[in-house]
Amino acid sequence: MRNRLSQRRSSARVESLKVRNFRALGDVEFRDLTPFTALLGPNGSGKSTVFDVFAFLSECFELGLRRAWDKRGRAKELKTRDGEGPVSIEIKYREPEFPLITYHLAVDERKGAPIVVAEWLRWKRGSHGRPFNFLDYQEGLGRAVSGDAPDESDKLIDIPLKSPDLLAVNALGQFAEHPRVAALRDFITGWYVSYLSADSARSQPEAGPQERLTRNGDNIANVIQYLAEQHPDRLEKIFDILRQRVPRIEKVFADLMPDNRLLLQIKDAPFSKPVQARFASDGTLKMLMYLMILYDPTPPPFIGVEEPENFLHPRLLPELAEECRAATEHTQILVTTHSPFFLNGLRPQEVRVLWRDDRGRTRAERACDLPGINELVEHGALLGHLWTEGRFGVGDPLVNSGGPT
Repeated sequence: MRNRLSQRRSSARVESLKVRNFRALGDVEFRDLTPFTALLGPNGSGKSTVFDVFAFLSECFELGLRRAWDKRGRAKELKTRDGEGPVSIEIKYREPEFPLITYHLAVDERKGAPIVVAEWLRWKRGSHGRPFNFLDYQEGLGRAVSGDAPDESDKLIDIPLKSPDLLAVNALGQFAEHPRVAALRDFITGWYVSYLSADSARSQPEAGPQERLTRNGDNIANVIQYLAEQHPDRLEKIFDILRQRVPRIEKVFADLMPDNRLLLQIKDAPFSKPVQARFASDGTLKMLMYLMILYDPTPPPFIGVEEPENFLHPRLLPELAEECRAATEHTQILVTTHSPFFLNGLRPQEVRVLWRDDRGRTRAERACDLPGINELVEHGALLGHLWTEGRFGVGDPLVNSGGPT
């Protein structure tokens, strides 16, 4: 079943990701990322680490580089074992009606504190132009071009930052004279990289409408309150789909308690009284949270979900995969998965298979680039079945390295 979200202006999309010296990601690149991308591979292959790259970059903008760095154990835990040089992340992204833009961030550590070794924004204007940096910084010192369409002939203006651990894009992106820098800042700060938990959904938060789920979903009652007040039709649509997926669910609502907290309750059709969310099944709560993300009236530009198959019935997973794909009309989605049932709802170009080489470094291949996979799918085979049969030849936990056989 395919449902469409409300009309919304298209946002920027990440087209490639290149990472060096970030834990197991010694040197790996993901080119031609699709709007809906799934990471597949054995335990320890680096799926969650790729996921955390997006979370790290988002937190650098939201919380600051120092907190994002310290949270991950600083250089000792974050940098690749036996690796050399800084941690570097490079994304190529495209805004509607603008050329492809590359954002590069390299971070290292000095006396226990992180510093921005290099940060730049680059694009090429016109088919015959050459790439040039319209923002270029090292350790808090650098230059940038103002204006909506920076050109190679424009003058780079020196704009020093207060500290070498500040991100230039985060600082300059707050000013109107740097609209392309501001667009990237808004893009990344708008990412929703989730770590949803059914237990978190059972909390009783203070009352007050909130537009979007937190990363762990502990404000689900607040978001239901917001949707009920501002987007009742959208909330009813979410409930309609939930009723199709979870038999006998009649309604979900958030009641205001005397202590000004919200109590999430779920009513089953056979019973006259609802049950509190703390007694509801994990699968019901997880499905509800996924639907609230996918049918957000103003969806974030990027959504990350780890292992959406957890607690859900296997037969629901191909439909969930299709709804994720439909949602990419207005957002970009990255998931990690171990489920052949979820994989059955995917296309070869949407799947990246990960494994670790003999040095312990993550490697990745698109499923559509693996020998014979496209032909088998064209003849009716499903990716989940091919994966469990060992047809991929990579990412197999029963093979020592998980790599090519």
